[in-house]
Amino acid sequence: MKIFTICGSMRFSAQMKEIAKKLEIENGYCVLQPIYCDGNTLNAEQLKSLAAAHYKKIDISDGIYVVNVGGYIGKSVSEEIDYARSHNKEILFHEQQ
Repeated sequence: MKIFTICGSMRFSAQMKEIAKKLEIENGYCVLQPIYCDGNTLNAEQLKSLAAAHYKKIDISDGIYVVNVGGYIGKSVSEEIDYARSHNKEILFHEQQ
């Protein structure tokens, strides 16, 4: 069973949940997702901790699944893609690049 971490802008959190469900049911993947948090209610230490946890999810995954609705990839997701590439992870995109 492959493990994939969902990466994408939190503006697409609803799509991320649907995609994770589809990947698990239709593909038989184990899917790790970011937790949705309003960045305005978290302090810098909490945001740093969540980012570290997300990168750990990438570390233990076989790959990442990028939710790039409308082709949108923000700075942090771009950094996650670079990180995954540098660690030889499989990278799947929701919408073709």
